[in-house]
Amino acid sequence: MKYIMIALLLLVTHLAKSQDGQLAVISNQKGAPPALDLEELKSIFMGERQRWRNGTKVVIALMKPNTETGKIISNKLYNMSSDEVNKFWLALVFQGKADSPVSFESAAALESFVASNPGAIGIVAQSDLPADAQVTLIDGKRAF
Repeated sequence: MKYIMIALLLLVTHLAKSQDGQLAVISNQKGAPPALDLEELKSIFMGERQRWRNGTKVVIALMKPNTETGKIISNKLYNMSSDEVNKFWLALVFQGKADSPVSFESAAALESFVASNPGAIGIVAQSDLPADAQVTLIDGKRAF
């Protein structure tokens, strides 16, 4: 009985963590398309894509790497540590290849920025997603 309880506790912990790790992409109405595939999203957040199809400049909004969501983004989207993501962006900016992402401490501040800046796109935890946000589907889903 003791082992069954331990197994159930581990299962519940794993399920809770996997739900917490879900991310959602939000975007300004002017710029990002309503849907992207994961490879396109990675290309945008790696600074490879500078303009949307309508010509609007891409503006990347990220949670600061020291936040829980920032750590999840670093791991899940960039496949890097938070420090490695910082170094990656510093190198791109220093080389003049891209503008630095705008960083935020809170999901609410990031959402407000994206809503008020044409071309802006950002990533938040699915649990922080407001009902009125414009969500960009990734591989046909609201979260990845």
